[in-house]
Amino acid sequence: MGRKRTHTSEEIVAKLRQAEVLVGQGKTVADAVRSIGVTGLLPVWWTPG
Repeated sequence: MGRKRTHTSEEIVAKLRQAEVLVGQGKTVADAVRSIGVTGLLPVWWTPG
């Protein structure tokens, strides 16, 4: 098993903003999440807005 890494609030916000930009550029939420390196989430539950 891998070691869990905790992220600071600033890192989380930056990743969410980056994902929002990617979705705005036409990527699907799933592709955007993969692009920013987030794993272990159900991206279906997160929608920008």
